[in-house]
Amino acid sequence: MSKLIENIRRYVHAQWTLGSLHGVRHWDRVYENGQKLLTPEVNPLVVGLFAYLHDSCRQNDGYDLEHGPRAAAFIDTIRTSHLAEVSDQDIELLKEACRLHTTVRQTGNPTIDTCFDADRLDLWRVGITPDPERLATEKGKEIARNTDYVPLLSR
Repeated sequence: MSKLIENIRRYVHAQWTLGSLHGVRHWDRVYENGQKLLTPEVNPLVVGLFAYLHDSCRQNDGYDLEHGPRAAAFIDTIRTSHLAEVSDQDIELLKEACRLHTTVRQTGNPTIDTCFDADRLDLWRVGITPDPERLATEKGKEIARNTDYVPLLSR
């Protein structure tokens, strides 16, 4: 994990007030899933940052459809401090992934779609088996179809 992503993980975790359902253990699993899903056309920095920022502005652990857009707005507030070294292009990809991750199944952008699948492959934590047909990437679908896949619930 890069120093930048590690710093974002610590920063967001220090401010987290909700329980573990959408907290740091989930974010760590999303990060690990994202690493498994990387392909040459996917931006690993955006996928790593997404893991720790996509749920960072949840107001509850239940139905909170606006948490993605709030996370995108939050990114703007830390743009010149914690994310100063991230390019404008990467920031825009990250914000789009956060904004859309609960409402859009697939965008056609390999990086954004990898972010979506990294999150959705952790649906095990809420008792939902990821459906390959609802995933956006071929690697995500492959993992979801793999009956030997064991979720990282013990962390």
